[in-house]
Amino acid sequence: MAAAVKLHRHTGRRRAARFLAEGPNLVEAALRRGLVHEVFATEGAAAKFAALLGAASVHLVTDKAAKALSDTVTPVGLVAVCSIPEADLDQVLAGNPKLVAVPVGISEPGNAGTLIRVADAMGADAVVLAGDSVDPYNGKCLRASAGSIFSIPVLSAPDAVAAVTKLKDAGLQVLATVLDGPVSLEDADLSVPTAWLFGPEAHGLPADVAGLATAGVRIPMPGNAESLNVASAAAICLYQSARSQAPV
Repeated sequence: MAAAVKLHRHTGRRRAARFLAEGPNLVEAALRRGLVHEVFATEGAAAKFAALLGAASVHLVTDKAAKALSDTVTPVGLVAVCSIPEADLDQVLAGNPKLVAVPVGISEPGNAGTLIRVADAMGADAVVLAGDSVDPYNGKCLRASAGSIFSIPVLSAPDAVAAVTKLKDAGLQVLATVLDGPVSLEDADLSVPTAWLFGPEAHGLPADVAGLATAGVRIPMPGNAESLNVASAAAICLYQSARSQAPV
């Protein structure tokens, strides 16, 4: 169990190539993907979620131990140690993707997890967390993804310029969301394979990354809000792309 507790830290997850999935929704999704190494549960949780756990090997732990494994205020007493899925950008590109979400420099795990959930819902082929972005296997990010992190490839690409260049070289148009973009979302041609770049609300996209874009796109906002957070912007743009790419 001591090794599992270390997975609360990014360095521990990176070294072990494992992470903690907490709660029935995430544990069930991880079990479906065959990513679970071991399960820790209190006696009460093991009984409550017996049908979900099936034949999985479960280590019974005390409430105190379950709390140590949890990063929530009210632990449910169910945590699984999971393997981080293997995926890289070359694998994604080999599948001729039509829609890729590229959040750049996203540090807030709730926004990152919500964006992953949106991308999954809109049928995107991958999410590339580029630049200095949050670890997608952070507990808060996992919970915000609501299990979608197990349904769609989610990659970390510290070198944002290299990642975006690779997407562009693979033939995807690269669209950058910017407040003063010369192209309105309503006028953009979204019927072709597209990689969307999303920057943090406070700072926007780095200039060197935005400069690689095929076009800068603005989201029309007839109301009074000055801007949208990254997850909201992604929801609007990815929905428009999914709608444009849908078979007639």
